[in-house]
Amino acid sequence: MEIPPPKHHTDAFLKIVEDAKTRITEITVDQYCEMLESGAAGQLVDVREDSEYAAGHARGAVHLGRGVIERDIEHAIPDKSAKLVLYCGGGFRSALAADNIQRMGYTNVLSLDGGWRAILTAGLPVEPEI
Repeated sequence: MEIPPPKHHTDAFLKIVEDAKTRITEITVDQYCEMLESGAAGQLVDVREDSEYAAGHARGAVHLGRGVIERDIEHAIPDKSAKLVLYCGGGFRSALAADNIQRMGYTNVLSLDGGWRAILTAGLPVEPEI
């Protein structure tokens, strides 16, 4: 699977992402790998669009797209203390989603910096398998 190039975002979008990042916890893919190795990774949540998820996603990830996560998360993951590691394509949409679900009372939310590109670069298992 080819690693997608980073997208170019507008200044206004980046401004709201940077604001959200002041209220959330971001982790690197190396930190996520350490959590995996120690058995403390929690639930990986893919917040990308349906088509992105269908094209390939991290093995074991639950799909709750950015457009519906606030609506559906309480049904999909009712435990608001569960460790959740959100990822998107590069770490921007996951930061926004993390900020919102924290406002909904989720207390152990992390956003994966680098997102899908970092997962592919790190060689983590993906579905469908490459």
